[in-house]
Amino acid sequence: MLFESHHQFRRSSLALVFGVAILGTCLVAVPALPAGAATSHGARSTPVEKSPTAIDDAIRPFHISVPESELLELRQRVLATRWPDKETVTDQTQGVQLAKIQGLVHYWGTDYDWRKAEARLNALPQFVTTIDGLDIHFIHVRSRHPNAMPLLITHGWPGSVLELEKTIGPLTDPTAYGGSAEDAFDVVIPSMPGYGFSQRPTGSGWNPERIGRAWAVLMQRLGYTRYVSQGGDWGSVIADVMARQAPPGLLGIHVNMPATVPDDVVKALNDGGPEPAGLSAKETAAYESLSEFFGKNAGYGAMMVTRPQTVGYGLSDSPAGLAAWMYDKFAQWTYSGGEPERSLTPDEMLDDITLYWLTNSAVSSARLYWENNNNNFSASAQRTGEISLPVAVTVFPGEIYRAPRTWATRAYPHLIYFNEVDKGGHFAAWEEPELFATELRAAFRSLR
Repeated sequence: MLFESHHQFRRSSLALVFGVAILGTCLVAVPALPAGAATSHGARSTPVEKSPTAIDDAIRPFHISVPESELLELRQRVLATRWPDKETVTDQTQGVQLAKIQGLVHYWGTDYDWRKAEARLNALPQFVTTIDGLDIHFIHVRSRHPNAMPLLITHGWPGSVLELEKTIGPLTDPTAYGGSAEDAFDVVIPSMPGYGFSQRPTGSGWNPERIGRAWAVLMQRLGYTRYVSQGGDWGSVIADVMARQAPPGLLGIHVNMPATVPDDVVKALNDGGPEPAGLSAKETAAYESLSEFFGKNAGYGAMMVTRPQTVGYGLSDSPAGLAAWMYDKFAQWTYSGGEPERSLTPDEMLDDITLYWLTNSAVSSARLYWENNNNNFSASAQRTGEISLPVAVTVFPGEIYRAPRTWATRAYPHLIYFNEVDKGGHFAAWEEPELFATELRAAFRSLR
């Protein structure tokens, strides 16, 4: 059948997208490559010789140094952008508005300075280690306070380790932010495979389960025998996976995009029908948010879960195209009423976009959606009932949907903490780093 009716198309589209990895929300150096190997957009790295006795579990220091030629080429591409016609509506229903993205991209090509982000990242302890055949980049900051709890935090899409940067101070040094020394964390922030400075997989199979196992190896390699895991967006999926896997030493998890949606709600969303009977006011609000999202705002996920390679050609060749693709999610998912500049500065957004560009990771990051053709909001699909470890949840008001306590209690058998806060969105750590840190202190206090 070549064409579907509008109703049939909506049903099949919702079923496809709701069964997809709908996720958002992740510094720039170049990992060591073989001699003469080309990096992201053509620059070459200095070869790093490994001794014949070098072992794969070595932890190597990492430093960012983007060649000036790559930054010059980026600016030239930005300034040579060919723009489409202006949208034919007065709102964002057709996507990112021309005037908005033109303003951001013009700043990108004139006054934006990547070197500031590079310097901030290089001021942090960064490392690379090989796990399961892949070089994994990570930030590792130890607290100055004794008995700090080791905390693994995983970013999402279109984020990176940059979205977690502002949480490092409040988490590792709580006394400087009105907290107690007893609430301090050692923080480990890895870049997911195919994201940022972690190596891009050359074969399939790097799904959340494999990433979860790799993160357990990383924490063991760092010498941690007791630790907790946190995530939003893809990070929530990976935290859930790790809690199911229950590797030795993992004490519990905290997520800010929990998988709580019950089966009857999933079915109603897939069918495009009315909400199930008997929902409370908060459950109805969650249903309406999800219906709006899947019906109008989830096309990006359908593209990446089915054709990440195809969509990647434009994203890898056009800086303006990449910026618009990512800005669309910043606008929709921040707690900003569609004006992300209320939550994030232009520099913060461009730091993240530039990281994707310089590491040429638009396609490799999108492939995670293809690897995980799953419903990441569904409790059943994420098998949350199998989680035996303690789980903590914080609901931020600008999240894609606000998980009701009733759903969370049903989804996670060992829910030890649940709180709804009054500000922040999908990029909670990026938008509200101190509030985010406060929530993690409270969530994990009973596990110390």
